[in-house]
Order: sequence, then structure tokens, then C-alpha cells
Amino acid sequence: MAELVFFSGTMDCGKSTLALQMDYNHSARGRGGILFSRNDRAGDSVISSRLGLRTPAVEVTDSTDFWNEVTNRRGAGFAVDYLICDEAQFYSAEQVEQLARVVDELCADVFAFGITSDFRTRLFPGSQRLIELADRMEVLQVRALCWCGRRATHNARTVNGIMVVEGDQVVVGDVGKHAPAAVPAESAAVAEEPLFAAEAVRSAPVVGYETLCRRHYMRRVTAHKAESIAELAPGSATDLDVCAVPPREA
Repeated sequence: MAELVFFSGTMDCGKSTLALQMDYNHSARGRGGILFSRNDRAGDSVISSRLGLRTPAVEVTDSTDFWNEVTNRRGAGFAVDYLICDEAQFYSAEQVEQLARVVDELCADVFAFGITSDFRTRLFPGSQRLIELADRMEVLQVRALCWCGRRATHNARTVNGIMVVEGDQVVVGDVGKHAPAAVPAESAAVAEEPLFAAEAVRSAPVVGYETLCRRHYMRRVTAHKAESIAELAPGSATDLDVCAVPPREA
């Protein structure tokens, strides 16, 4: 029986790596599949892993129709037994419904991988529909970590190192491996403390992302902010109503 399976987790937990591994496992057994992605960190038409793995994929756009993608390929004589759908949080609810139809009526497995909620802790439309329709959900077992060492449960967006909780849901930003992206100046006007306000008034604000535990997400304590507090008030580093600031590497 074909299934619609949603593999979810925060950034840095290995979703894309697992997607590529699953494609390898199924194709090695003679099954035919199609790989899809949208807004991958490495650019269009590719699924890439932070481990350095990358494979060509079909870029999903607003006009992509998964039913047509499968039926057209089958009509051309290609076997389509499964779909790998990376960055599925960026798919529309209608596209997720198309995936469910592919499973139910064309008997092709669909393995979707994505983040559940955005930097505001709100569900992405694609993820919400997957939660509603998936035959099962799998939470990845590789734990992303907060700067304090706790399990990371939330994705945080920063602008010039300052955590923000307002703005467009989708903004490509730096996650440590590729070039940062500029954002509208008004998005940078969110520095919460005068202590750090000067850092948010650059001409080309830089968007970044990091994973935080719930405690530090709720208190808006990013790694950058924790280090800044420790430098300005060393004696208070262990009394931030947060975990102790980790020591700097030599």
C-alpha cells in the first residue's frame, strides 16, 4: 500500500540527508522516483545536504501540479513508484492535496520532508496540510541543538544577530554555509534592547537562522545575544534566567 509520509524536524536535523538516503535506497531496489524541492539552500532544481551531498531535483513552483508530473512521466513510459518532496513546508495546501491524490489513485509513495513551523512558531501552510492528510508523521531522531546544548525545538530568524518575530514567512537567509540575504530595512527595525540597537541599522541587513530550545526562543536569547551579554557583564553570565553561556573555543 502506498503511503503519504511527512518527516518533520527543525533545521539542522538531517531532513535533506534522509531524503537523499531514501532516494538511494529505493532506486537501488529498482524503483523509479522523482525528486522535488523548493527554495533549497544551494539554489534551484537541487536537493542539498549540509553534509555536502547534492542531487538534481525538479524545482517546485506555484504552478507545479504533482498529478500532472506523475501522469505525464508514466505516459512517456517512465516508472514512477515514489516521490521525494524536500522543503515541503513551502508547498501550497492544494499541492499537498495533489500529493495525497497521487498516493491514493496512482499508488505511488510520497515521502515529504520539511519544517513544521516558521520563525514565528506558526505552521507553514504546506506543513499544516501534511499534518492533516499524512498517513503518518515521523519526527527525525537526529537532534538539532540550541547554543546552550539543549535540544533545539524552534527555528529563529535573526537580522544582524538580533532575533525577530515579525516579517515575511519566507526569507532566504544565512545558515552558516552560504551567502546571507539582504532584507527590507523595515524588517531590521526590531531590536528590542538599546544595547543591541546599533547593530540593526546597517544599510544592508543580514538575515540569519539558528535553532533554539523553547526557553531561549521565548526569551529571545540567541547565541549572539548570550555572548554579547557575557562580554558586557561577565558576572551575570550564569544568571540570565537561561543556561550558562558556553565557553569560547580556544
